[in-house]
Amino acid sequence: MLSKVRVLIVDDSAVVRGLVCKSLQQDESIEVAGTAMHGEAALAWLKINQVDVIVLDVEMPVMDGLETLRNIQRDYPRVKVIMASSLTSSGAKITMQALSMGAAECIAKPVAKSAAEAMKIVTKELIPLVKGLGGLSPEPGVKCHTRKPLEIIPRIKVKRGEPTVRPKLVIIGASTGGPNALNKVLCDLGPDFDIPILIVQHMPPMFTGILAKHLQQDTGRTTIEGKHADYVQPGTTYVAPGGFHMKVLASSNGVMQIELNEQPEEHFCRPSVNPMFRSASKVAGKDILGVMLTGMGSDGLEGTREVVEAGGYMLAQDEPSSVVWGMPGAIAREDLPHEILPLDQLGSRIKKLCHIKAMC
Repeated sequence: MLSKVRVLIVDDSAVVRGLVCKSLQQDESIEVAGTAMHGEAALAWLKINQVDVIVLDVEMPVMDGLETLRNIQRDYPRVKVIMASSLTSSGAKITMQALSMGAAECIAKPVAKSAAEAMKIVTKELIPLVKGLGGLSPEPGVKCHTRKPLEIIPRIKVKRGEPTVRPKLVIIGASTGGPNALNKVLCDLGPDFDIPILIVQHMPPMFTGILAKHLQQDTGRTTIEGKHADYVQPGTTYVAPGGFHMKVLASSNGVMQIELNEQPEEHFCRPSVNPMFRSASKVAGKDILGVMLTGMGSDGLEGTREVVEAGGYMLAQDEPSSVVWGMPGAIAREDLPHEILPLDQLGSRIKKLCHIKAMC
């Protein structure tokens, strides 16, 4: 019998602690090992108890989420931390700081009309995340971290070898652990990398705008949230806004253009990697360089298949360097990536692939 994932809930609100506790207790593979009302109490609890995952409030009295996270990482580096934040600008900024410090994931505290509705939202979001970070397979059919049942599709025979054209577009999918992985890749590319980049990172609304600002600040690259009808410009990185699918279309003047829509979620996500990958495969075909970074579940699998079928080149992050090898692992199991590389090699490999003609 597999051991349960032990969880500590840290929040100054007794109502929130109770809500999260009841939500997690619905799954028999999760044990709520303890609760604490602030960071100082949590650290005292951790001195005499073991835990796998901590759900940590961002804003608390006595000791806030960031200071608590610093202590946890120093004293308990193997424990995975999920930051819980209100959907406010200040909450999103602090959460992005926490992710850059090494928190595994963030969730938005639910805004709901009733306790039952709030509990349903938390359950969908948190159970698969806790299980995935705790090393268990998430339950099927919940949130964006699990694979939807797929029809049996013949495996594509991927043509190996170097691409023969310089890519015109780089597309990247990411989820759990993605912000830090994106930061590493974009920093390695540098500010002079001139090919446009489109990113889908699973995040709530407001958080994606803060992510774009952090990436621009850290990498020196022009990085913005994608806006509907934006023309895709060289040297610019576009992040799909939370709550919207982002697609790339061919415009009448021949320049690629962004489309945002609120069509149904895919893999229980919006934004989903699939719409962006699918649309890019139709517009750019063999001129695409796709990258799948760390993330739970299998969002992007179907889109990756279309990228490869159209002649695009696909890279995936390897398992040891991923926070969770879900999304890159899903495409690897289908033998879709042309290369599977550690995070610290992806940036240099992208640069090399995007300068093929100059190197010939």
